[in-house]
Amino acid sequence: MPSSLSWVYLALAIAGGVLPWLANLEFIHTYGQTFDIGLFVRLANGNPAAQSLSRDLAIGATAITIWMVSESRRLRLRGLGWVLLSCVTIAFAFGAPMFLYLRERRLAELERQGLGGIG
Repeated sequence: MPSSLSWVYLALAIAGGVLPWLANLEFIHTYGQTFDIGLFVRLANGNPAAQSLSRDLAIGATAITIWMVSESRRLRLRGLGWVLLSCVTIAFAFGAPMFLYLRERRLAELERQGLGGIG
């Protein structure tokens, strides 16, 4: 049975998928009928506060993505490809908590098998 922590991660993944896309849909509605990535990046760097958030996300997401790949290999976690794809197609705020949810489930599975947190 999934732990309460895994449910927290799943709830964060859902929020991380919905909330950024609500903003993306507002961006599309405001700036045109398509998602203009060039304009999006320009606006995301349009002032020092936006630059700070964009750079913070880029560096943090890079570090966490490297860890997710390493941790997936260590735990022999299935679904990493879908998680990484969701990070760029849905939102990193969806993909990272989804990875943590899957990781918690895998750790529970390993514990049931008597393997603990292998490797």
